[in-house]
Amino acid sequence: MSGKENNSGIVNGGKFHIYTGDGKGKTTAALGLSLRALGAGWSVFFAQFIKGRHYSELDMLKDLENIEVEQFGRRCFIREKPSEKDIELARKGLEKAGQILKSGDYDLVVLDEATIALHYELFSIDELLEKISARAPEVEVVVTGRSAPDRLIEAADLVTEMTKIKHYFDEEVKARTGIEK
Repeated sequence: MSGKENNSGIVNGGKFHIYTGDGKGKTTAALGLSLRALGAGWSVFFAQFIKGRHYSELDMLKDLENIEVEQFGRRCFIREKPSEKDIELARKGLEKAGQILKSGDYDLVVLDEATIALHYELFSIDELLEKISARAPEVEVVVTGRSAPDRLIEAADLVTEMTKIKHYFDEEVKARTGIEK
């Protein structure tokens, strides 16, 4: 674990970020922060909830040192009621993320689409907040996904909302490789 120092050399405690909203860019922002952290010599664990499909960032990240990416979802989207497998994978991911947060083995832990897992009741907000609260004090944590609940927002140190002004998805343009996938 590398130390996180500010410009004056004082070590700061890890903060809790949320990237939420109906606009594009939540996962992209978390990936950008991950790259910045890697450039600073930090280690990163990037947990993707709900996601089990191939995304282009996985090709790049697999070649980088000091970052581990793990998906805790199936190869399809949850359209209505989640399956037992959806629940099982998300709970497995939350347990692993909780262990990693508590261990302090990684400087930055990203819980990508964790708010969507909350929306589908794959785990509870109490369970998620418990894992985040029990983290090692120096660990920075990022949660992404639409519709972050108020309780999660209240617990965070930084909240950024991505607002959709206009999106070509509304005209039924499918996700494009290199941009959305």
